[in-house]
Amino acid sequence: MTIVTNGGVNLMFRQKQLTKAEEGIKYTDESRLYEDLIDNEKKLEEIFVNCNDFYIKHVNIKEHTGRIVYINGLVNNDQLDDTLLDFEKHYYEGDSATYFMEKLQKSSVVSEETTLMTTWQDVIEHITKGDAVLFFNKCLHGLAISGRNKGLDRSLTDPPTEQVLRGSRIGLIENTDVNVALIRNRIRTPYLKTEKHYVGDVSQTPVVMIYIDKYADSSVVEEVRNRLTRMEAAIILESGHIEEMICDGKRSAFPLMQLTERPDTVSALLFEGKVGIIIHGTPMVLVVPTTFWEGFQSVEDYHNPFIFATAVRWLRYLFALVALFLPSFYISVTTFHHEVLPTPLALSIATAREPSPFPTIVEVLMMEIVFEGLREAGIRLPPPIGLTISIVGALVIGEAAVQAGIVSAPIVIVVALTGIASFLIPKLNMNLTIRLCRFPIMFLSAIFGLYGIGISLIAFLIHITNLQSVGVPYLSPIAPFHAAGLKDVLFRAPVNMLYKKKNHHGIERDD
Repeated sequence: MTIVTNGGVNLMFRQKQLTKAEEGIKYTDESRLYEDLIDNEKKLEEIFVNCNDFYIKHVNIKEHTGRIVYINGLVNNDQLDDTLLDFEKHYYEGDSATYFMEKLQKSSVVSEETTLMTTWQDVIEHITKGDAVLFFNKCLHGLAISGRNKGLDRSLTDPPTEQVLRGSRIGLIENTDVNVALIRNRIRTPYLKTEKHYVGDVSQTPVVMIYIDKYADSSVVEEVRNRLTRMEAAIILESGHIEEMICDGKRSAFPLMQLTERPDTVSALLFEGKVGIIIHGTPMVLVVPTTFWEGFQSVEDYHNPFIFATAVRWLRYLFALVALFLPSFYISVTTFHHEVLPTPLALSIATAREPSPFPTIVEVLMMEIVFEGLREAGIRLPPPIGLTISIVGALVIGEAAVQAGIVSAPIVIVVALTGIASFLIPKLNMNLTIRLCRFPIMFLSAIFGLYGIGISLIAFLIHITNLQSVGVPYLSPIAPFHAAGLKDVLFRAPVNMLYKKKNHHGIERDD
């Protein structure tokens, strides 16, 4: 059971099949609409009792008396008025209510979308997702009029989690239609396919699966489609819910889906044969399949010359090793393997550690936890204050701890270098994974020394070798080995070699 707090209200939901009590939350009424307009109006008033934002308005279109119903705030009132005025142009004397509504459904050009409905379940679903519904007297149909309030969406801004010096400055937003349009603006081909699903038995959250038909592997597309349709959940509010439910290794700390809020990144990944999952209500897009190496790749790698991009990529690999193993290496050599260090350096470290009353593992753990706490505090505070707290707090606490004899000066240096190294990992989910994996390796090194680091490295490699992302090996194209895929792993090949038709293993396809 998970609890999400929103404005002081606890929304409890389970990511499992709904219980009988929860099934009552979802409106399921397959009965047909009434022919009498007054009966339909009474039924709606019973369903939306105590809903002050639910409006029922009288409308008359020529000879036909009707009702237009909607939830205020979700519907664009100006667009709705324009649509009703447009409806009057299509009326001809003698049109029955049913014929007139069918004609409106086919000929309306003001509304983005119109849908004829005959059951109460369809009517309620359209009203709650932001459509207005039109009823006529002596008509067994309802007409859903799409006119969502665009004011609910924020404007396009620079993506805050993936800043670049060179490249696009537009990030995705919380509207799936806008996000699909941003991607289509970059991939102008009819082979770009989109499929809309509604997930969450109660929330009915729109989710769009997007891929390029000529590039994506059909087996991967089918697998993603099946996982979305089979997903059983009461409420889906964010991309993280879907990621946990449909990814392969649910108990693994490693990201098996790539996360991005940049339309240019999504477009480039679709050209590589991947499938995107766009969730309404979040700017983050999930992209599958992904590999371990993509956690160290940045969109800016493809905006700079390939020589510089390759050098920076190797720098990231180096500092990822530093972020993962440096504290453990320091614990090992200062506790068990003094002979590894040059004698002057070993004496210097021993002199610095002499006032400290704690073992090395305790010193490192204290400083690492404090550093992580400062980093988390910097995220939660407003940007100007958060930056100040992170820098000043680290300097003041580190200096005070050394002067008080609680920790030694080399520990502060090691923890600072580890923190800086972790900042070089561009993907947030891979960054979190490296930071988390650092702690068990530290404990093993405190018990077994360098042998503990070796054991952890072997376990690390065994684990990620057995992982898959939608059926694709996580270490591909290294394991299993595919030479053609190496041009965007260990180095970044020139652009003209990258964007060719290839499958998810990196092998170029012949279509």
